[in-house]
Amino acid sequence: MYIIAGLGNPEKRYVNTRHNIGFEVIDSIAEKNDIVIGEKKHKAVIGKGIVAGEKVVLVKPLTYMNLSGESIRSVIDFYKADEKSELIVISDDVNLEPGQFRIRKRGSDGGHNGLKNIILHLGHDEFIRVRMGVGEKPPKMDLADYVLGHFLSEERELMIESIKRATLAIETIISEGADAAMNRYNVRKKPKDKSEKQEKDKEQVKLDEAAKQGTLAAEDGE
Repeated sequence: MYIIAGLGNPEKRYVNTRHNIGFEVIDSIAEKNDIVIGEKKHKAVIGKGIVAGEKVVLVKPLTYMNLSGESIRSVIDFYKADEKSELIVISDDVNLEPGQFRIRKRGSDGGHNGLKNIILHLGHDEFIRVRMGVGEKPPKMDLADYVLGHFLSEERELMIESIKRATLAIETIISEGADAAMNRYNVRKKPKDKSEKQEKDKEQVKLDEAAKQGTLAAEDGE
């Protein structure tokens, strides 16, 4: 049995944010394989079904990102899964461009608080993870504001395709193993032109400033 956990935050205001891309991949897997995600247990909302001929439990922790390990530890213990070979964790990664993703069988948390908490609760970092690229934050922008922000329109198009490919990659992990999936899907795309990235950063800053102004106006009753 495989435990497939996508990381994110449970409130509606976090839907479609960069930090919640793990939830979106879980939803994609569920939709493709006719799995209903709705049962609340183990501090998560879960769904059980079959993917690539194997039993799986799809997990969306309700603990908020920084405490993701509490939920995943509980699920692993309950189903007696082998956390080193039967746990797949999907998270966002600011070190990869939107549209890219990487599969790894082990590694550090890379500064990601969700992965950090999982490693803490497991006591090791030897578990399969799928790191979904969400792009580097603009200069002078707070990292938390960035990952809790929404994708630009052109980024969203890339992410839709990336989610589909990640779904296929996870099916490959289950049917053929992590090494086969890494060989097939860990292909680095050429980096974007520097000037293009600078323009994207400027647009993101403008959008975030506009969002903040809108929030302030709402709070002032305007």
